Amino acid sequence: MQSRVVPLEEGKESMLPMKPSQPKAFPLRLLRLFLLFLALCIAFSIISIYTIKRFGINNAVPTVKTSLQPCLEEHHALNSWIRPPANLLHKMNDEELLWRASFVTRIKKYPFKRVPKIAFMFLAKGPLPLAPLWERFLKGHDGLYSIYIHSLPTFDAKFPPSSVFHGRHIPSQISEWGKMSMCDAERRLLANALLDISNEWFILLSESCIPLYNFSVIYHYIMKSKYSFIGSFDDHGPYGRGRYNESMAPEVNITQWRKGSQWFEINRRLAITIVEDTTYYKKFEEFCKPHCYVDEHYFPTMLTIQASHLLANRSLTWVDWSRGGAHPATFGRSDISDDFFRRIYEGQNCTYNNQPSSMCYLFGRKFAPSALDPLLHISPKVLGF
Repeated sequence: MQSRVVPLEEGKESMLPMKPSQPKAFPLRLLRLFLLFLALCIAFSIISIYTIKRFGINNAVPTVKTSLQPCLEEHHALNSWIRPPANLLHKMNDEELLWRASFVTRIKKYPFKRVPKIAFMFLAKGPLPLAPLWERFLKGHDGLYSIYIHSLPTFDAKFPPSSVFHGRHIPSQISEWGKMSMCDAERRLLANALLDISNEWFILLSESCIPLYNFSVIYHYIMKSKYSFIGSFDDHGPYGRGRYNESMAPEVNITQWRKGSQWFEINRRLAITIVEDTTYYKKFEEFCKPHCYVDEHYFPTMLTIQASHLLANRSLTWVDWSRGGAHPATFGRSDISDDFFRRIYEGQNCTYNNQPSSMCYLFGRKFAPSALDPLLHISPKVLGF
C-alpha cells in the first residue's frame, strides 16, 4: 500500500502523538558496588573502635614524623649569635677568621644578660708547666673567664677532660720570636677570643707567667679600669726610634713610633682594632724585620695612632731586667720565698684610672718549671689562692 504524505498547514502544529520520556533504571551493577563499599566502611569502623578501646589510640593511629622544623624552633633565636663556639678547632683560615672576628655591634646596650669575662690567652711553644697553679687560681670562677692557647702546630696537648685547659687550643701556625709571625699568633688568639661575645678583656700571657693575686682581686681591678694596659713608650734610644724605617711614612712617622712590652691587656674595642687592621700591618710586615723586633713595636705604635686616649702606657706584667741581656731574668725553685714576693709588691708606684696606686702589676714572669712546687706551697699565704 502506498503511503500518503499529508502536508502541514502553515501556523498549525503537527497532530502526531508524542511519547513521554521515561526515566532510566539505576544500573544494578553500580548498586551492588555501592553496597559493598558501605559494608567495608562499616566493618573498618567497627574494627578501629575495638582496637582503640583495647590498645589505646597511640597504637591504633601510626605517628608520622616530619623532617620539617618550625621557623621559630627556639624560644630565643638570639642564642645562636651569642653562644660561644663549642669547639675551638674550626676550619677557618686567618683571613676568614679575622674577618669574622671584626664584627662589631653598633648598639652598646645588650638585649640579654651579659656577664663580662676575661680571656686568658697563652702564647706558648708547647706545654704549660705552671698549669696546676693556674688551675688553682681559676677554681670556682666559672663563667667569668675563657682560655685560649696558641702553641706549635705539632704539639699534642694532653690535658685531662677535668682540666680548664682541656680543648682550649686554637688552630695555630709556627711563630718565631721577633718576626711578624709572632704578631700573627697574637692576632689569631685575639680573633678566636672575640668570637665569644662575652669576652670583654683580653690578656696575653706566656707559659712562664703566674698571677700575683687571687682571681677576685684581678677580675675587679681589670673590670673597673678605664684604660688598657699596653706599654707604649716614645723611646729615643737605639732600641726605640733607632729601629724606625723611614719607608713606613706617611702611615707611620718617627714621632708616632712606640716601643712596649709584648705582653698586654686590652679591652674589646682595641682587640677589634688590632684584628681589623690592614693599613699598619703591611708597613710593619715589610719594614720592621730583625733587628727591629716587630712584636715590641707594631701594637704599641698602631694603637697609639688609633686610640692613644685608651692606653695606660704601662704593662700589668712584672719582669726583672736587672741582670741585663736580651731577655729578663728567669726564676726557679731556689728563688721562690716570702722575701722574693715582698720585693715585687713593695715600692710600687704607678697610676690607676689617673690616680696614684701602689698596686701596679697583676702578673709576673719569667718562672721556670722548677718553680711550680714551691709556688704551690707558698701561694695560699702569699698569692691569696
